[in-house]
Amino acid sequence: MEVVGRSVSPEDVLPDGAETASFDGCEIRKGTVAAFVANARALDDAEPGSEVHRELIAALTSLAPQLAAIGLFEVFEPRNPQIAQVVEAAIHAR
Repeated sequence: MEVVGRSVSPEDVLPDGAETASFDGCEIRKGTVAAFVANARALDDAEPGSEVHRELIAALTSLAPQLAAIGLFEVFEPRNPQIAQVVEAAIHAR
């Protein structure tokens, strides 16, 4: 969604009652950004190589292409190097 000359509200992106929206040919469910952030925060506390760590990386990997489709990584960069690698792979896969 590209809007020039005015601000965008959440309901412009996802109207009340809608569960998903399509961006750049990618169907994205509401809550995707919040899920990515929650998993990214949890990654800081996960022991590298642990099952939890692998699950978090897998979740981030599955969500990153959707966030790339909405353009999130064109305006924000992850600080965590592991997440940056996941994001980079998602961007190059597009």
